[in-house]
Amino acid sequence: MALPTRGRVIIETTVGEIDIELWSREAPKACRSFIALAMEGYYDGVIFHRVVPDFLVQTGDRTGTGGGGESFFGEPFEDEIHPRLKFVHRGLVGCANNGQKNSNDSQFFITLDRADELNGKHTLWGRCVGDTIFNVLKIGALELDANEKPLYPPKIKRVRIIDNPFDDIVPRITAEEKRVQQRAREEAQREREERERRKGAKKDKKLLSFGAEEDQEEEPAVIKKKPIVRPDLVETPDFPNIVSDVIPLTKSAPAKSQESTEKSRKESKTDKKDGDDVTKIRERHEKEKTAKGDSRQAEIEKMEAEIRKLSRRRNGEDDSDEERARKKAKSKSYLEEELSKYSKGRGLHSKKDGKKKDEGDVLAALNSFRSKLKGSFGDEEPEDKPADAEEQSAETGDTGAIAEDPGMEVDDDVGFLSHKLYFPKDNTEEVNKAERDYEVIDPRQRGARAKEEEREKRRAMKTKGGGHGGRGHRR
Repeated sequence: MALPTRGRVIIETTVGEIDIELWSREAPKACRSFIALAMEGYYDGVIFHRVVPDFLVQTGDRTGTGGGGESFFGEPFEDEIHPRLKFVHRGLVGCANNGQKNSNDSQFFITLDRADELNGKHTLWGRCVGDTIFNVLKIGALELDANEKPLYPPKIKRVRIIDNPFDDIVPRITAEEKRVQQRAREEAQREREERERRKGAKKDKKLLSFGAEEDQEEEPAVIKKKPIVRPDLVETPDFPNIVSDVIPLTKSAPAKSQESTEKSRKESKTDKKDGDDVTKIRERHEKEKTAKGDSRQAEIEKMEAEIRKLSRRRNGEDDSDEERARKKAKSKSYLEEELSKYSKGRGLHSKKDGKKKDEGDVLAALNSFRSKLKGSFGDEEPEDKPADAEEQSAETGDTGAIAEDPGMEVDDDVGFLSHKLYFPKDNTEEVNKAERDYEVIDPRQRGARAKEEEREKRRAMKTKGGGHGGRGHRR
């Protein structure tokens, strides 16, 4: 029987909640240190840094390496081994130490199975309750690296204290105050980075000042721009005032821009004098392009032909391309032979006397079959029906086409047309057949019959014994 617990906390993790009950009477120092650190928010954001499959999961180190951690007392506290608390099943919570006695700090572990080798070496101070043990098992099934650390370690979001067994604990700082300080610290860091970014944007990174030169005013950098214009594509000799309206950055910029505009105007005038407009330039460019493409294609074809000749000579073939094309045209492919076979089929696609069958033959066959159906259900005998059908088809003139066509199969058996399907009105016949073929056996009747036979045997034995006149007789 396990000892009663006193105290309860819920650890909220990224894989779900873990509900833990505390043995605060049997391990007061371990539980007090854990409760106080949880009140200060020490475990917020701490990862599960170690997982041993089918053994335990470990957390409580803010550095995430397994070598850190501190207790609420400021120094490691001693072990609290209780003789009735054993690591006999999964879900038990104990203190993790550095391999020596009395070296407990903030790190703790949760077992995944029975662990008898931990008895007497580690302080056992809590247990998981309810279905939250499955969240611990989920952590134990994570993918690990070579150092028993999860590749994607889960984190502790926060620790909620449901039942505090120590009312006298005064935290150095509460978890809420710690979160406020953290938010303020992050906000100050963002403001500092934004200020540095703005300050760096105003500075000129090209020049470096060395004390004495800081007071001197820095001259703005001169940016030289080339006019984005093509005089050969402009029809009018005069340019629009796009380049001249640009605001100069320095005093030397207007002179350079004027020189560039004058040069472009001179070039446009010379182009106008030569008589080359935009359309002629484009036509000439297209002609040169097509001529280059044709010559290039001809060279490629010539090289391919030479490569084919060399490959044929290497393989011992002497046929040229024309002879190979002629042989290929003469030879008939396997696909064409199969198609020719199917084209000689029967039915509507078959030919006779150079003419295809029309739909009149099919209609004639349907009319003859209709006449057979009508005659089979009339007053006349089935033997007379085919004759009437033949007369009717003879009047239409379609019997010859049907009889002469070798592709059509004519069924002369018309006896099935006069058959009728008969069903009895009641199930008398089936009942009689069941009574005749099957015997209904009632097990109760068989038992009654066996009892009656037993009575008859006993009665017969009594009558037989009474005839002898007692147990025995004299000779």
